[in-house]
Amino acid sequence: MAQNDLNEQIRLIKRALRGVMNGPVSHSMREKGLNYKVNFGVELPRLKEMADSLPHTYELAAALWKEDIRECRLLAGLLMPPESFDAELGEIWVEQMRFAEEAECTVMHLFARTHWASTKAFEWMAQEDPMHQLCAYLLLARLFMQGLTPSPRDEAEFLDQTETALQSTHLLTARAALKALYKYMDLGESQQAATEQLLQSLHL
Repeated sequence: MAQNDLNEQIRLIKRALRGVMNGPVSHSMREKGLNYKVNFGVELPRLKEMADSLPHTYELAAALWKEDIRECRLLAGLLMPPESFDAELGEIWVEQMRFAEEAECTVMHLFARTHWASTKAFEWMAQEDPMHQLCAYLLLARLFMQGLTPSPRDEAEFLDQTETALQSTHLLTARAALKALYKYMDLGESQQAATEQLLQSLHL
């Protein structure tokens, strides 16, 4: 896509977003700390509808991600083709994330569909940065829901890191870790037994 065409596409997207702007929701989000340069307050279901009619191209998604506009960032994750999205760019996006909503939407609709998802999930889980950890556990929950069963070594690492995360003062990380643990528990009897043992040790 030529640069002029790309700029025009983004201009039209912004105009469409302005047309469905929800002022009260935007105001509420700003009060809760979602401080983007622009926040139209458009709900995620409506953004998904918009995404269905837009080109799913690397160029458009990458350009939208660079906008400090809530809806553009969320659309980027919906439009980026997973096969074009490499792990290096995934790392950059996580480093640039500021809000849990970005992590939740992007993990569900993009990260979980990449070939490198499992590798990065375990890498991010071991990092100290809360956003990396949040993305890791959100991603692991999605992968476990897809039936991914970790190797014994990865299983041991997951349980060890999750034990620490469940005691984190970062509540979003702790909540995501618990959700991932419950999805892991659904994988089979041995996973269920390991989960119950871990929860008992933490008196949860």
